[in-house]
Amino acid sequence: MQADGLCSGQTQTLDQNLLAPSAGGQSSGQGQIPGYINPLSSPYGQSLSSQLQQNSAQQQLSSSSQNSNRSRYGNSQQLNMIPLPPEPLTDFQKFVASTTQQILPIYGASLFQSVPSTFAPLDQGPVPETYVLGPGDQIHVQVWGQVNFATTLPIDRTGGIYLPQVGEVHLAGVPAASLEAVLRQAVGHVFRNFQLTASVGQIRSIQVYVVGNARRPGVYTISSLSTLVDALFASGGPSPQGSMRRIEVRRNGKVISTFDLYDLLVHGDRSHDVPLLSGDVIFIPPVGPQAAILGSVNTPAIYEMRPGETIGQLIQDAGGTSAIAAHTSISVERIDDHQDRAAMSVNFNHAGLDTPVRDGDLVRVLPIVPLYKNTVTLRGNTANPGRFAWHPGMRLSDLIPDRESLITRNYWWRRAQLGIPTPDFEPLQNYPSLTQPNHPFDLQLEKQRQARLQQEYQQAQQGGGSSGYPSMSPSMQQEPYNSGSGSYLQTQQRLQQLNQNEEQTNNTASSVASQAEVRTENTMGATKPLKVALPAPDIDWSYAVIERLNPKTLKTTLIPFDLGKLVMDHDPSQNLALEPGDVVTIFSQGDIHVPQAQQTKFVRLEGEFVHAGVYSVKPDETLQELVRQAGGFTPDAYLYGSEFTRVSTRVLQQERINQYVQQLGLEIQRGTLAAASSAAAASGSLASTATAATQNEQNLIADLQKIKATGRIVLNLKPGSHGIDALPDIPLQDGDAFIVPSEPSTINVVGAVYDQNSFLYARGRRAGDYLHLAGGESRDADRRHVFIIRADGSVVSRQMTSGIFGNDFMSLPMHAGDTIVVPEKTFKPSALEGLLQYTQLFSNLALGAASLNVIR
Repeated sequence: MQADGLCSGQTQTLDQNLLAPSAGGQSSGQGQIPGYINPLSSPYGQSLSSQLQQNSAQQQLSSSSQNSNRSRYGNSQQLNMIPLPPEPLTDFQKFVASTTQQILPIYGASLFQSVPSTFAPLDQGPVPETYVLGPGDQIHVQVWGQVNFATTLPIDRTGGIYLPQVGEVHLAGVPAASLEAVLRQAVGHVFRNFQLTASVGQIRSIQVYVVGNARRPGVYTISSLSTLVDALFASGGPSPQGSMRRIEVRRNGKVISTFDLYDLLVHGDRSHDVPLLSGDVIFIPPVGPQAAILGSVNTPAIYEMRPGETIGQLIQDAGGTSAIAAHTSISVERIDDHQDRAAMSVNFNHAGLDTPVRDGDLVRVLPIVPLYKNTVTLRGNTANPGRFAWHPGMRLSDLIPDRESLITRNYWWRRAQLGIPTPDFEPLQNYPSLTQPNHPFDLQLEKQRQARLQQEYQQAQQGGGSSGYPSMSPSMQQEPYNSGSGSYLQTQQRLQQLNQNEEQTNNTASSVASQAEVRTENTMGATKPLKVALPAPDIDWSYAVIERLNPKTLKTTLIPFDLGKLVMDHDPSQNLALEPGDVVTIFSQGDIHVPQAQQTKFVRLEGEFVHAGVYSVKPDETLQELVRQAGGFTPDAYLYGSEFTRVSTRVLQQERINQYVQQLGLEIQRGTLAAASSAAAASGSLASTATAATQNEQNLIADLQKIKATGRIVLNLKPGSHGIDALPDIPLQDGDAFIVPSEPSTINVVGAVYDQNSFLYARGRRAGDYLHLAGGESRDADRRHVFIIRADGSVVSRQMTSGIFGNDFMSLPMHAGDTIVVPEKTFKPSALEGLLQYTQLFSNLALGAASLNVIR
C-alpha cells in the first residue's frame, strides 16, 4: 500500500563506523548515501536515487563541519551528520503564509534537518543490564584457577556459545546482568576451584522497517541497542505530511506501542521510548489535525493537535506567551465546515483558554498596545531626554527646571575633548554624535590620530621658528612669502587634508560652528598659552512646542511656548500645565531656521592679524568690526592678496561648475557622434586622430568633474591698500574665513613660455617685462588669450585691454603675487576649444604649485 512507503529490496543499513549493505543487497555506489540498495521511486514524485545524489552532494559540502551530538550511551565520538534537502511547503503552510505573510515552520521538523551516518555505539560503550543477548553478540570470557582460558565467542544462530573444555552454553534470551551467573554455573558442572569474568563485546545488528510518511522510508540495519527515537533519527523523522503524535511500533503483526514525539520535543520525556527488536515495523501515519499559532508566543509554529485539545494547551505547546503578550483576548481565524472562513475573539481567561481547537485554526496572541499611561515625554536638545512620570499639577518647569537641563551630553563630550592637545588646537571630532549616541569612543583610534597629526605638524614646522599661532607656518610668521616653496600653503593643505581624512574615517560631521573659539592675547613672535573656549549650545530660545493628543477627537495639537521666557525669565504665562501623554520638544537652531539675529556665527581670521583665530560674531557685525576686535593687521599684512571665502558662495559656485560640466559633457557626446559618422568615411590616420581627440576630451571632462569650488569672494581692494578702513563693510555670515598673507616677493609666469618660473617683483615693471624674463611666448602660445590672475582673485585678459595698437596688455602694471598665464593653442575645432584655453593651466604641475599659492 502507498501509505507504507516501503518497496521490496530497498534497504539501508547503519553500522558502527560506515554504512554497510545488508546481506543479499547491493553496495552503495558513488553519489549515493552508503547503505541504500536498489533505490526505487520516491513517494514525492522524484526518483529516490536522484534525491540521494543531492543528499550526497550536500554531504560533501558539509563534510568539514561535524555535529557534536553524542550517542545516548555516553559515546564521545562525534558523528557525521548528513543534511537533508528542504521539504516543500505543505498546503496548510501556504495557507497560513497567505494570511499572515509569515512562513511558519512545522513544529519539530527542525530536529530532523540532518541525519547521523551511524547510530551504533562503540564496543567500549556500556551495555544496559536489561539488554537481552541474542545471535550475533560477542561474549568476552576469562577463566582462571583449576582451568585457565580467555576467549571471545560469538553467539551463534542457535543462541549458544562453545566454551573450551566445558561445552556449549545457551545464552540467547539471557539478560546481560545474568551473563556471569549463567556461565559460572555451566563451568561449575565441570570444574570446582575457578574464577570467572564475562562481559558483552560487540553487539549484534538488527533490521527494522520504517514505513508510512517518513522522510526516508526503508529497511535499516541498526544497533540492537537502538530504540524508536534512534530509528526515527536514522530515517529523517516524519515527513511534513506525517504525524509526530501517533507513531506506531508493530511487532509480530500487533501494535505494541504508540509514541507521541511531542513528549520528547515539548517536555523532554523519553520514558515512553521503545527498545526495538529485529523485524519491528515503525509506521508513521498521516498527520492529524493541525493549528497554527503566532504572535506573542515563545515558539510560533504549526502544531499537530490531539483530539479535544484546547487553546490553552496549544499555547503551552508553543512555550507559553511572551513578556509582551496582551492577556486580554486571543484572535482565532477558523474554517467552518470546509467552506467559509470566520474570525472570533476569545477572552484570555479560564473559559476562553478551554475553547477546543479545530483543524485549520489560526490562533494569534496579540501583543500589548505600546501605550504609556500617565507619562510625559521630553525630547530634543536636552540633557536627559526620555519619558517621565506624570503627576497632577505637573508643569513645564518640572521637566525643565533650569538652563543646565538644556545642555546636551554631546556638548559635555565635546568640552571634555578640549583637554586633549592637538596640533591645530581644535576640539577633537571623535565623540558620540546626536545621531549615534551609543557609538563608543575608540581610544586606540584616537591615539593613532594624535600621532599622525603630531608627525604631520612637526614636518610642517621644519625649517622655521616657533610661534604662538598654531594655524600658521613659521615661514609666514617670520619670513616674507615665498611662492617657490609654498610653505604656508603646503602647511595648511597638509593639515587640512589630514583633518579631512580623519573626519571621513570617524564619520563625524564637521563644520565651522562645531570648532572651538581660539583667541590669543599675544602678538607675533610671543609665546603664551592659548585660551580655548567652547561655544555655548545653539538652543532655540524663542520656540518650543508641546504635542498633545485629544483623547476624544484623536487629533494632535501643537502648543508653542517661549523657552527663553520660561527658563531664564521664569514667566508664569509660559509655564504651561502638562497632561498625560504630552510630548515636549526642545529645538536647536539647526532644527529650525531661526532669524539671522538669533543664530550663532563663527568666523575664522588667519594670517597677518594681531590676534588670529576663530571668533564668535554678533548679529549684523561687519568685517571691519571683527578685524578691529582682533587687534587689526600686522605690519606685514598684504591686503591686496587677501582671500575672503564664504560657505554659501562655495555651494553656489559648485552648483554652477557642475551644471557647466554636465552641459559640456552633452556637447561632447553630440560632437563624438558627429565625429564617428565622419570618421567612418575618412582615412585611417584621420580616424585615429579623431578617436584620440575624443578620448582627450573625455579625460578633460573627468578632470573638470574633480574641480572643487573655493567660495572666494573678490573684495575689489586696490593695490597698496592697508588698514582696516580699506576693507569693505560687509556683514558676516557663519562659516566665513578671511586670510591675509604677508606680501609675496614674486611674480609667476606659467603656460606656453620658454621658462615657466617665479620672478622677483619690482615696482614699475609691466606684464611685457615679465614675459620677456620668461623668454617670451613659445611657438604654441595662444597670444590672443593671455590673461593675468591678480593677487586679489580677479582676472584681466588680453581681450579686455585690446587697443588700437594692441600693446595695452603688455603695458599693464604688475602687483606682488600676480600670475601671468599664457595658454597653448588648441588645433581641434570642437566644443572644448574655448574651454581648453582656460583649463590648460589645471593640467600643468607648475601652475598647480605656483598659481594656487598666489590665489591662497
